[in-house]
Amino acid sequence: MMDGADPVPEHWPARKPSVPVSAPGQREEPPAEAVAGTVPEVGLLRKLRKAENVAYWLVVAPLAARLPAAFAYRFACWRGDWGFRYQTGKRSEIVRNLRWVLGYELSTEEAERLAREFFRRTSCEVIDVMRLRGRARSLGKLVEIRGREHLDAALAMGKGAILCTAHFGSSGSAFSLLHASGFPLTSIGRLHWSTSSAERRMWDFVYSRRLLRHRQRPMIEPYPGRFHAAAQAAAVLRANQVVTISSDAAPLDADRTRTVEATFLGRQARLLPGVVTLARLTDAPVLMAFIHRSADYRHQVFEISPPVPMQGETATAFGRCVAAMDAAIRAEPAYWIYWANTDDLIGLGLLPAGALTGTATVSLQPAAGEPAAPLEDQRSA
Repeated sequence: MMDGADPVPEHWPARKPSVPVSAPGQREEPPAEAVAGTVPEVGLLRKLRKAENVAYWLVVAPLAARLPAAFAYRFACWRGDWGFRYQTGKRSEIVRNLRWVLGYELSTEEAERLAREFFRRTSCEVIDVMRLRGRARSLGKLVEIRGREHLDAALAMGKGAILCTAHFGSSGSAFSLLHASGFPLTSIGRLHWSTSSAERRMWDFVYSRRLLRHRQRPMIEPYPGRFHAAAQAAAVLRANQVVTISSDAAPLDADRTRTVEATFLGRQARLLPGVVTLARLTDAPVLMAFIHRSADYRHQVFEISPPVPMQGETATAFGRCVAAMDAAIRAEPAYWIYWANTDDLIGLGLLPAGALTGTATVSLQPAAGEPAAPLEDQRSA
């Protein structure tokens, strides 16, 4: 996704687990609707779903976004419900991953409810992107930015500010709004499209350009073995501007020696502490930022925290950022993109490698006083 989680259709070709990314940085995802599920589908049905998805992005969503917000987001929810009902492979994967990672915290019924919310929010996030047209006022009227004073105070120090988040909710659109409201903002990340050149051009047209036009500078794209990304980010901060980074992306194999272990969603995950590295390199403060959607699906609140303390060892400082991401995801699990990306959950260390092939036995995390029970992966063709 771009800066956050965006819609994910089951039909998209599978993304390779080893997407180049290096700290300081995040893995920029295509719209979540452009990321594949891992369950094989019948050829004709898959083509129909792909055609529907393309039509939604190219024609339907741009038109729906011009309707009154209540109608636009109601239509998006209806489409999400349709996807939940008919994209059975993707739905099963989301439910399974939710229960694998969160365990006894979720009943099967609750996991099904969250999967439905996942489909609804991904469909609504397309409308968010479309309402960024012009000066983004159409979306801005629906999003309340809280904690702006924390960002103002951070920038008053003259060292720029780093906004750290997860691939959670409509964060890409939220950052676009923040830039449009007067905060010069640049994102660190990389778009990866494991598709044909024609499809890449289409997604760049319907998705990337809409978000990136609301950025101060071109996206800073980190690649393994190259260190220009850190220098570019430092230059943005020296100009007393804002840098955004998502810290929940799975590391590449080549980057694993630079990861730290952190408790994340009840398990020990391996994550790149690039946000801490960048903060200590530049003395820029780190603020956590998350966007939350209301029960009516159209109104949202974008919350910016006070600065996160960076004292202590790298793992200790980064652990505070991870704890904030953990809390946001646990509070609203349906808004995290990676439930539909089993390979990324494996890369993070939240699932064993066998989960992708259906050979794993995963222990559910028990509630207090309850014994752990294995959950066999019974992924069907």
